[in-house]
Amino acid sequence: MTFQESIQVCFNKYADFTGRASRPEFWWFMLFIFGGSLVLSYVSFWLNLLFVLGTLLPQVAAATRRLHDTGRSGWWQLIGLIPVIGWIVMIVFLAQESGGNQSAST
Repeated sequence: MTFQESIQVCFNKYADFTGRASRPEFWWFMLFIFGGSLVLSYVSFWLNLLFVLGTLLPQVAAATRRLHDTGRSGWWQLIGLIPVIGWIVMIVFLAQESGGNQSAST
């Protein structure tokens, strides 16, 4: 999946928390979010804030689909609320290869 395709898919599935997201789809989209936020933070605080708020739901949806692809529930994202350790665990979960059972959509 290319950079443009992953952004297009993630915005087409803006609030779709079902299904699966491949590793390239998720990580290309996160690169887009990070890069866009970085550029807009130099332009204007308010533009950056609008961008971050506008892409928050697709980020959560893409992460949920990515966790489904690794065989986990989307609720595992809550572990990211634990400083440092939770973030590391989330990165490991999101970076793992596809696997798990096919019906992990909860």
